[in-house]
Amino acid sequence: MDQKGAGFAEPPEAAAQPQQARTSAEFTAALRTLRLWSGLTYRQLESKATANADTLPASTIATTLGRVTLPREPFVEAFTRACGLGDEDVRQWLDARRRIATAAETASTGDEADGEPAAPPPPAPAPARTPWRRRAACLLGAVAIGVAGTLGVSSLDHDSSTPAALPATPVTGLRMLAVGSWARIHPARTPKMCLTEGKDRTGRYETAVAAQHPCTKAALPQVFLEPLGSNLVQIQWHHPKYGIGCLTVLRKGPGRNLLEPRDDCADDNRTQQFRIERFGPPDAAHFRIRSAITSRCLSLRDQDTEDGAEIVQGRCSGAADQDFLIELTPPPQAGAERALSSR
Repeated sequence: MDQKGAGFAEPPEAAAQPQQARTSAEFTAALRTLRLWSGLTYRQLESKATANADTLPASTIATTLGRVTLPREPFVEAFTRACGLGDEDVRQWLDARRRIATAAETASTGDEADGEPAAPPPPAPAPARTPWRRRAACLLGAVAIGVAGTLGVSSLDHDSSTPAALPATPVTGLRMLAVGSWARIHPARTPKMCLTEGKDRTGRYETAVAAQHPCTKAALPQVFLEPLGSNLVQIQWHHPKYGIGCLTVLRKGPGRNLLEPRDDCADDNRTQQFRIERFGPPDAAHFRIRSAITSRCLSLRDQDTEDGAEIVQGRCSGAADQDFLIELTPPPQAGAERALSSR
């Protein structure tokens, strides 16, 4: 789905310029703004890159734009060209990247001279991905880290360091970036729980499904909210090893009404689209999440509050188990991703 004309704030009239960027984080923020200007989804950018004889998987775009580290030069070249820039504009982006990389290398060399260790080399590419829907739920309990603050805003806080060039906000009541934001989703009754990977406790459905688990055990997969229109998002699960899976409402079979992460993400797949609506009093930062295809609300199976309770769709009743908190979080750091995926 093209973002232009889909209920978003107006995109920038002119393409972002990289000359003002002085740090890796500012450069990546400028790339996100460029993507907003292009009006293209990750899948559309992947197709444009393929037409240009470049290789630029949608998962790579999403992960790279979600970080604050400096992207690799081949990525910058392929991405800017896919966004529709000409040779001269692409060269300006590459020059800006080299300038920032050189400055960082110079600073690192200076630190070594002062007896400080040099910065680590860029991370190796992530291993080839295994489709989400073909593997059993196997990540639970494998990782445990905390979230180091929030980016932009959680349900309550705003960080003024959010790039001003990015217009807000595709979701009413949530200061999510128009190009998407990393997040954690908490059932409001059990705020120390997170929506993450789990399994069907009845045993009828064998592959991974969405469930609630303590956030200390929910570092992977990382959640990314991809805007598709006004108050409409795709809930993506990102894993440095397995790639991207999009939460999908199961409408029939043994997993009926459960949510499964599938690797066939598509912007026009209605079973992968969710409406986020304010829930409760106007001053409450709570949300209700509804399936776009059925208009049913996400809730906890049998209104359970226990560890492992499955997320299901059901009649929108206004019950407490249909109340969620959405916490926007910092982009994942390459080093943290690499450490988690190796466990």
